[in-house]
Amino acid sequence: MLLDILKVILIGIVEGITEWLPVSSTGHMILVEELFSIENMSDNFYPVFLYVIQLGAILAVIFYYFSRLNPFSRKKSAEEKRSTWNMWLLVLIGVVPAAVAGVLLDDWLDEKLINGGIKCYVVAIALIVYGVLFIVIERLRKGKPNKIELAENLDKPTAVKIGLFQVLSIIPGTSRSGSTILGGMSLGVSRTAAAEFSFFMSIPIMFGVSLLKTGKYAVKSISGEAGYGVTSNEVILLLIGCAVAFVVSLLTIKFLMDYVKKHSFELFGWYRIAIGFIVILYFSLVR
Repeated sequence: MLLDILKVILIGIVEGITEWLPVSSTGHMILVEELFSIENMSDNFYPVFLYVIQLGAILAVIFYYFSRLNPFSRKKSAEEKRSTWNMWLLVLIGVVPAAVAGVLLDDWLDEKLINGGIKCYVVAIALIVYGVLFIVIERLRKGKPNKIELAENLDKPTAVKIGLFQVLSIIPGTSRSGSTILGGMSLGVSRTAAAEFSFFMSIPIMFGVSLLKTGKYAVKSISGEAGYGVTSNEVILLLIGCAVAFVVSLLTIKFLMDYVKKHSFELFGWYRIAIGFIVILYFSLVR
């Protein structure tokens, strides 16, 4: 059990870092899965575990931005409260396209991409393509003024367009934050505003995905389907993973917001390309 706890801590660290940096948590989890397996966790529960520890990462966003996201704060003026409510409205508008696509395509994606034999290559291609796009968009945007500097200044049409970009994140390897940040920047949104709006949009989306996955697992468990129970060890490991993802996410979010104030996302583009080729080489030549 101790070894499994150490493995879960490592997974939580990877989740906390890669969920917010535009480098694809799925791509990195594939490599982590190749390094080890968790003995006290069933193969059926493991995918649910990966989705649910995202709740730890989400709680980090809520904690980090609580003041800005809280429309009931007594410290805010009436105008500031209206601005916060408007921000939540924009977030809900933005997540609609991805929410609809996710519900409609969830089973198909699980069958064809997530659990299919081509998953690793889909992830690798997505890593490389998005890496190239980050480099191209950063160079095209270089020296040009931003149309929108603050996340609070987004309008409804822009929120919808960013939401449409987020639909692409249902493809493994694209990265949820990568899709929304790329979408925002291509529309003239500043790096800081694009990253923050990406974080805000992730709150309902990731809560929804976790609920969907756990709900499906619970139905199978309640119906008595073989291999779909939950043990006390799995619950303990899940809680540890969530806690680690929460702490690491706080540090990662702070790092990224400080980084993008002075630097571009181009470095992440090159990193994605490198990881993409590593995945292809590993599964083509080693495995």
